[in-house]
Amino acid sequence: MPIFALFCTLYAMTTMNISLPEVLKAFVDEQVRERGYGTSSEYVRELLRRERDRLELHRLLVEGAESLPGDPVDRSYYRDLRARVRLVAEPTPER
Repeated sequence: MPIFALFCTLYAMTTMNISLPEVLKAFVDEQVRERGYGTSSEYVRELLRRERDRLELHRLLVEGAESLPGDPVDRSYYRDLRARVRLVAEPTPER
């Protein structure tokens, strides 16, 4: 199954028509051709996903900057984190 068909089965798709000046349409067509997108819709969806991700990263950075200081992240933090990950990752014997 093509990835687009799989995507459509996972997410309800709707249509949005946009108007572009010829210079922007030419730019989009060029990007589709040069970057290997199948359609201009694929290219625009990718731009929108990137913008959504950029805004989410910005939100998280602001949230972190406004939060109170936490525990220091030092060698012992990473040592304890690795130990916790090993506990979760170790296979448990079947009973």
